[in-house]
Amino acid sequence: MTHDFAPLTDPLPLAQALIRCQSVTPADGGALDTLEAALTGLGFMTWRAPFSTPGMPDVDNLYARRGTEGRNFCFAGHVDVVPPGSGWTMDPFAGSIVADRLFGRGAVDMKGAIACFVAAVARILERGTDMPGSVSVLVTGDEEGPALNGTAKVLGWLRENEETLDACLVGEPTNPARLGEMIKIGRRGSLNAVLRVPGVQGHAAYPHLADNPIDRLLDMLAALRRAPLDAGSAHFEPSTLAFTSLDVGNPAPNVTPDEARAAFNVRFNDLHDGAAVARWLRSCCDTVGGGYDLTCTVSGEPFLTTPGVLMQGVRDAVTAVTGLVPALSTTGGTSDARFIRHVCPVVEFGLVGQSMHKADESTSLADLETLTKIYQRILEGYFAPVP
Repeated sequence: MTHDFAPLTDPLPLAQALIRCQSVTPADGGALDTLEAALTGLGFMTWRAPFSTPGMPDVDNLYARRGTEGRNFCFAGHVDVVPPGSGWTMDPFAGSIVADRLFGRGAVDMKGAIACFVAAVARILERGTDMPGSVSVLVTGDEEGPALNGTAKVLGWLRENEETLDACLVGEPTNPARLGEMIKIGRRGSLNAVLRVPGVQGHAAYPHLADNPIDRLLDMLAALRRAPLDAGSAHFEPSTLAFTSLDVGNPAPNVTPDEARAAFNVRFNDLHDGAAVARWLRSCCDTVGGGYDLTCTVSGEPFLTTPGVLMQGVRDAVTAVTGLVPALSTTGGTSDARFIRHVCPVVEFGLVGQSMHKADESTSLADLETLTKIYQRILEGYFAPVP
């Protein structure tokens, strides 16, 4: 495979090359090869870390490090993308430039940010200086999917190989509308639940001879909505519950079903953990009475990165380049920062997320340049001598 993304000091060619790799989870599409070639060209040592789970496709991951001593600053991200879907006005994997914007699946989430970080390192090295420490890159192909064979397992592999991360910046698209608005310093927890209520099937004309589970399910759902889980905390908004499915699988209009099901998601703050949320859900259902089965799956616990050198360094760099003072936020969905926070301080900062996962996903060329300057300043600040 040929790699045409020179010069590395410009983020655009590498961003286009990565977008042209059709790396829809769990496929790689050559994206890790492309990134590995760029990093090798900057003097990084690279390792591939494939992992598998029975019954699921293998997932490849990449870890690269430049330097062997001192503090290790890691940039983390993912090259896998969601399917393009419909509604595109151009090829989602062409990396087209229209009206000073780069279009393509992954332009924002988050191949553009990966290219910006590589360009930031390249610019520092181009000046003939080096960083008094180590810079590493951890990139997975399993962030948009189940996240079973990606960052979490790579972190275990790093631990087994006595590789330490001292600080981590995740390049997720954190800004709502303007680059420089927001840094993510934590994330809410996420719990997915399926509630099944059994009944006894019967004729709709004789409801007293059956046990219609829909009635009891609706009462339980009303109980879940009756009172909020909390009013929020110092750094988190109030926890939320959103119903995602309501179904009885019943095609017959004159038959009451023998089971009714609902699915919902709870995004919870740092006042709770997943187990406590599950207990609260069960207590709400118990107020209704009757049989039910509730299955809860926690995909991430809430976390918060306390103020420190990393967070302040990122904030100072954003302000110096953009003139904005970014908000410190914990909003949004989950990210791989939920795994990294167990090994080192972690914050998230990347491009504007308005178009992520949408048709015609795109970022402005100006934002690519600005983000590169921010990442460069973050690195320079992190490795600056302590007075």
